[in-house]
Amino acid sequence: MMGIDREATLGDLCKSAALRWPERTVLTFDETGAELTFKDLEIQTNQLACTLLKLGTQQGDRIAVIAGNRPIFPIGWIAIGKAGAAMVPVNPGYRDTDALHLLKHADVSIVIVDGDRLELIRRVREQVPSIQHVIVAQVDGSMATALNPTEYYWPQITQANPETPVDCAVTADMLANVQFTSGTTGMPKGCMLSHRYWTHLGQLIAQEIVGLDTGDVLLTAQPFSYIDPQWNLAAALASGAKLVVLERFRPSIFWSKVVAYKTSFFYCLGAMPTMLLSQEEKASDRIHNLRVVMCSGIPKDKHEILEKRFGVTWREVFGTTETGADLLVSAESAVSLCGSGSIGNALSHREVRIGDDQCQPVPRNSTGELLIRGTAMMDGYFRNAEATQAAFLNGWYHTGDLAVMNEIGQVSIVGRKKDMIRRSGENIAASEVESVIEMHPSVLMAAVIAVPDTLRGEEVKAFVVSRAEAGTGDLNFEELAEFVERRLAKFKVPRYWEQRLDLPRTPSERVAKQLLVESNGCITGFDRLEESSTLVK
Repeated sequence: MMGIDREATLGDLCKSAALRWPERTVLTFDETGAELTFKDLEIQTNQLACTLLKLGTQQGDRIAVIAGNRPIFPIGWIAIGKAGAAMVPVNPGYRDTDALHLLKHADVSIVIVDGDRLELIRRVREQVPSIQHVIVAQVDGSMATALNPTEYYWPQITQANPETPVDCAVTADMLANVQFTSGTTGMPKGCMLSHRYWTHLGQLIAQEIVGLDTGDVLLTAQPFSYIDPQWNLAAALASGAKLVVLERFRPSIFWSKVVAYKTSFFYCLGAMPTMLLSQEEKASDRIHNLRVVMCSGIPKDKHEILEKRFGVTWREVFGTTETGADLLVSAESAVSLCGSGSIGNALSHREVRIGDDQCQPVPRNSTGELLIRGTAMMDGYFRNAEATQAAFLNGWYHTGDLAVMNEIGQVSIVGRKKDMIRRSGENIAASEVESVIEMHPSVLMAAVIAVPDTLRGEEVKAFVVSRAEAGTGDLNFEELAEFVERRLAKFKVPRYWEQRLDLPRTPSERVAKQLLVESNGCITGFDRLEESSTLVK
């Protein structure tokens, strides 16, 4: 183990990797088959960084990247860092309103965009006066539309630039990202993430969390605008491993890609495990090169099923955009904690506390908020001092998760502080009700929220997706309610039920509960008190 270099920048990791493994492949893009060696990545990021400086980029400027999972995204990220600026990643699925919020709030000066999203940027640019230049990477290598005077074609303006590093002083504590959260409630906030955040995280994954070397193949299916592909790349740069980038997560073909690319490690979260289990089981599911799968939010009742079906250990890991990686189920505890819901113990660089409302520790095995502190965390929320102060109250990062810690420091999440339903004076954890509903064989996934009630303050409402093909199989809500009532206290049983074809999700595949009420798609609804199939709430 080499030890973690806490002063390294993203540019340092890239340059070092190019010197150590110049001809090895670092990135493979499944959609097009494009590949980059470590040397390619070093040269192309140097050339793009030179272009950014020629366009007037100053230290601390914010440069947005909006593109699919294609080479321009990782090249843009490293190049922006080498030029002393900070990347603002924009989800490629965003439209005018949500993209505009990010671009305006971050005062973006340059946008790097693929051809598919150029018209989007043209539409919103008039409302973001800070944008001075747009760099366009055409998907097919041709110019589909004529570019305006301040729009530039990426290959044309970079290929003549020097292949050597730019003359720009960048340090580990400088800003590398304004990474907007894809939270399940409220408007996205921009996490200020330094080079140290990323290089520490990449080295930590390579050396301590997973243990990677040049023989490893990593795979990611998340949008590159999300942190997962970014820390995967940082880990690859730190270890010499190869990273395979899928266009997006497709449950029907994901496992075949795992097998085809001889993947040794991948990470997933949210609804991904449930969606994988919903696919037809094949004998080839267990024929792979995986050493371990790490996941956030493994369904407790499906944990053992996942391991048996796919023939590999699934280990829980906990982290946030604000903090990186924080807790992990160790290899030694993986068997005993399978199906327990535990997220393991704090990693070596983290201190964890289960605290009360004053941040004081609660007794072991008592419920409180999961609090975290340590090195290489975010520097705060961009231009939001109030949110930053609230997040780091009394020196601890407040995760908003309700948790318990046992006698040996193992932590289990029991709910969300803001995801509690107060019904007739009783506190109900939405996650507890969701997990029970999802135990029913006819249910693929469920989300539970509070709805206003004049008599009880709040009532419980469940949104449910059928396990039947395309989610269209009719659900028997009376049977589901009775199923839950046999397993939970009566006051926890949802009054309102609504069947959906699918549930709206964030880019990280968590259910976006703020969109449940706003979005359409109800197949049928049920009110237990009215005993009718007419949707009441």
